[in-house]
Amino acid sequence: MNSANLYAPPKSKVDDVGTRLQPADIDSLPVSQKWKARFHIISAAGGPKLPRFKELAVGERRKIGFNIPAFLFGPLYYLAKGMWRKAISLFVVCFAALTAVSVILELLGHGDIARAFRYATGAVFAARANIDFYKKMVLKENGWW
Repeated sequence: MNSANLYAPPKSKVDDVGTRLQPADIDSLPVSQKWKARFHIISAAGGPKLPRFKELAVGERRKIGFNIPAFLFGPLYYLAKGMWRKAISLFVVCFAALTAVSVILELLGHGDIARAFRYATGAVFAARANIDFYKKMVLKENGWW
């Protein structure tokens, strides 16, 4: 006796991508050509998790791997791009981690190393900026994390 469960949630297609834009839709976004090229590269790498990152050419990896203005300006860059939630959350996490590491290193007598870790916050923002802006513009996600 096989009967359908009346209380089961409806099934959806596995390949349903919801709000994701196709490459042709990326070209219609209100961003510069430079960002559109980055979005196409991220899309070719498999989206924000970049599962096919190593298949990209070295030049393409550089374009999406590090964002120099985000390294220099950190949370201010995120605010300028309209990603204030991510700016707050990344800043708080980086500040807490940096404070903990600095205290531990100072107690161990390695204050110089602790001061060098100040650049780590900029590196986190630089490494995440392109992916986070892709999530905001292409995937329409602007969440806290």
